[in-house]
Amino acid sequence: MSDFPLLSAVTFAPLLGAVFIFLFVKGGQDKKGKHAQRIAFLASLATLALSFLMLNRFNPADTGFQFVERFVWIPSFNIAYIKGVDGISVWFVMIAAILTPLSILSAMGSVKTRVKEFMIAILVLESMMIGMFTSLDFILFYVFFEGVLLPMFLIIGVWGGEKRVYAAYKFFLYTFLGSVLMLIAIIAMALHLGTTDMTAMMGGKFPKEMAVWLWLAFFASFAVKTPMWPFHTWLPYAHVEAPTAGSVILAGVLLKMGAYGFIRICIQMLPEASRHFAPMMIGLSLVGIVYASLVALAQTDMKKLIAYSSVAHMGYVTLGIFSFTRQGFDGAMLVVLSHSFVAAATFLCVGVAYDRLHTREISRYGGMATNMPRYALVFMLFTLASIGLPGTSGFVGEFLSLQGAYLVNGWFAALAVLGMILGAAYMLWLYRRLFYGELIKEDVRRMPDLNKRELAMFAPLLALVLWIGIYPATFRNVYAQSLEKALGEIQGVGHD
Repeated sequence: MSDFPLLSAVTFAPLLGAVFIFLFVKGGQDKKGKHAQRIAFLASLATLALSFLMLNRFNPADTGFQFVERFVWIPSFNIAYIKGVDGISVWFVMIAAILTPLSILSAMGSVKTRVKEFMIAILVLESMMIGMFTSLDFILFYVFFEGVLLPMFLIIGVWGGEKRVYAAYKFFLYTFLGSVLMLIAIIAMALHLGTTDMTAMMGGKFPKEMAVWLWLAFFASFAVKTPMWPFHTWLPYAHVEAPTAGSVILAGVLLKMGAYGFIRICIQMLPEASRHFAPMMIGLSLVGIVYASLVALAQTDMKKLIAYSSVAHMGYVTLGIFSFTRQGFDGAMLVVLSHSFVAAATFLCVGVAYDRLHTREISRYGGMATNMPRYALVFMLFTLASIGLPGTSGFVGEFLSLQGAYLVNGWFAALAVLGMILGAAYMLWLYRRLFYGELIKEDVRRMPDLNKRELAMFAPLLALVLWIGIYPATFRNVYAQSLEKALGEIQGVGHD
């Protein structure tokens, strides 16, 4: 197995599944999409199995990149195909591999038209996401980073709600414009160092003024993806209009591409500029946490409320990263893991209700604990994780992020705590409106409880949320050394 291209296999297994569906599944003979669904689900499970093999063989004590694959891709421009993972990126790969089969499971109950094409789009999207997290050549990174846009654009624009076209174009334009600036920065870095190898750029030196402009170019791209305030306005529209499976991938994986970019590129390649812009990043993070939480309180649409909660939770990620403390870095990674699974689960919960009543208006529900007790229990557990109840994944990450912020300035932590209080308010308000009170609406009374497929979607997410909350060391031990290395580099700059 030492010569087996494991990362290429993980990256392109979903793409092979998409090609197989495209070539061998005939739309006319598979009108309900059963064959396409099964093949897509099996391809995603194969990707998950390969990802677990990668995680099992990963050596946490090694701070370098592992499973490295390298060959010259475009010799005339010194561009190579380089792949590898460290303790940070390995978890981002695992998040994508875990959530994709669950999103396909959810689509089996909600996507009724053009099922074959939808499954192809989901698998292509998974390949692009994993490809980005495992790329160590900047051009390859950019190809995968941009490759994510087209399948997600189609998922929102073709299978979304009434305003799906507007939401799809807004998503595409926001993210594409930021990415153009990133491409200019990549070209400038490559011309300066004579290589597009990202590992070489991590040790490269850039003039101070150049580093500032490079950092701002990357910031434009990653701030939109994260999304940070005030670059977040595309997200509520995208989430509201996207089908449930699209929202799961969008919240669980695509938002994490921004966090990954801040760590891998801004922190590790441009540490001096990162320290220069740290006050700005902390300020934007705190504003985003409080603002998004207040806006979430005013929502009447379930999806929009959870979309704004995502903006708030991702604020804790950037707050932790740019505190430049061990606690903050730890908290950022654990919030990434927690939010990936909790946000995916809450969007799946919304999808369960929408599939039955075809509305996301909170006022249309009420009293569901009476006729849907299993659903009420599952929703409550993920609600508690979202508000950071001790023993769940939401607590440990946000607590460490707050610690990191406190070590920088106590007022920063106080403002971040306000976001947690508001988070508890809007999530408990949502739960009360949905599940308590009298069951007086006849169509709500007829809604059936969770079926076996839906229980299968929630079971692994619930296990992960409790596992992270009760024993986070299992996850921390994998990334600890790589994160310590990144922290040492940024702290070393501060002591120069």
